Amino acid sequence: MNLAQAIAKAEFPEKLSCLFDPPRSRYRVLFGGRGGAKSWGVARALLILAARDQLRILCAREYQTSIKDSVHKLLSDQIADLGLDGFYEITQASIKGKNGSEFFFVGLKNNISNVKSFEGIDVCWVEEAQTVSKSSWNVLIPTIRKEHSEIWVTFNPELETDDTFQRFVAHPPKDCVIEKIDWSDNPWFPETLRLEKDALKERDIEAYNTVWEGVCRQTVDGAVFAREMQAADLEGRIMKVPYDPAKPVHAVFDLGWADATAIWFVQFIGMEIHLIRYIEDNQRTISHYLSVMQTYGYVYDTLWLPHDAQNKTLAANGRSIEEIVRAAGYKVQITSKVPVSDSINAARTIFPKCYFDREECAEGLQCLRHYRYDVDPDTKMFSKSPLHDNYSHGADAFRYIGLVVNEPRKVKKQTTYQLPASWMG
Repeated sequence: MNLAQAIAKAEFPEKLSCLFDPPRSRYRVLFGGRGGAKSWGVARALLILAARDQLRILCAREYQTSIKDSVHKLLSDQIADLGLDGFYEITQASIKGKNGSEFFFVGLKNNISNVKSFEGIDVCWVEEAQTVSKSSWNVLIPTIRKEHSEIWVTFNPELETDDTFQRFVAHPPKDCVIEKIDWSDNPWFPETLRLEKDALKERDIEAYNTVWEGVCRQTVDGAVFAREMQAADLEGRIMKVPYDPAKPVHAVFDLGWADATAIWFVQFIGMEIHLIRYIEDNQRTISHYLSVMQTYGYVYDTLWLPHDAQNKTLAANGRSIEEIVRAAGYKVQITSKVPVSDSINAARTIFPKCYFDREECAEGLQCLRHYRYDVDPDTKMFSKSPLHDNYSHGADAFRYIGLVVNEPRKVKKQTTYQLPASWMG
């Protein structure tokens, strides 16, 4: 089969005509429930377009630790289905066409500096975009700057407050083609998935509406802080929270290396707890974070570190993170080591007093909204332990704020805030 025949053979659900018409659009956004053939259709469309014209295509997602996490396999399968094996060369890290077209693959969260290095991208496809953070979008979008370049977005919506939903559906940009596509729009929807869909509809209509109909849910299933976050929204405590230069800042850490290090920046103003900034990153030394902290111009009181900061490591020349931070001139406290359930309760006691900066704490807020209990593999019910995932680090650091506020300590004469009663009663 020659190239022209392979392209002519390709079929798409009718709604996916938006991938070709109009001929140029800055954004093409496909969202909806499972089974709508969104990713399948985009992969097929990009392979056809790249076979017609020489294109550089960047395939991105928020989290990608290896090529196995990317759409590389999906594209490879579509190459075989379209009969384009003779045109595309598939390597472990890229896909190249005989006309010079090339597909690249990147994770945004942990490789944002690498994203900036990509030049001359014609199309950037962002898959599973519901997880992409505001900071990742803010770096990616201006990076795709070639004349007439496009950004294609595919996702299954989860929370209405997620940045991707707000950015492209609730408040879409100009020159944006948006299409909601669900299982009912897919003429090749398989019977196996139909049985799964119908079973979930009978068992849990709310979950069905989100999974299969693409309807945003109010909270994620098993959300640890569901009520607390809803109250913060309803009471207007997610807002602009300015830094008060008259008050010191506390920095509360959850440490990681392969996992994320998460830091909340907190000020105690009277009886209120002001969360003025949140940052996270991974595979960075503690010296890197201390350097970043200095760029904010804050006056710091205490850096609160988890108990594992006392471990000495070879990577730090036999010193602990606590020792490194103290040597840098900071006041350090180690948060109490208590059961996770106790620290969750401690966090719940401080929630009514918390005011979050909407912009500077955006990623941290997403962590709190998505923090959920794990599912017991035997009972299939929610367990008492939170799920360890990409959102748990920010939530863990927030739990430590609950311990900080409830930490017994000496009160200085000039202290102007009071601590709430202990979560232990």
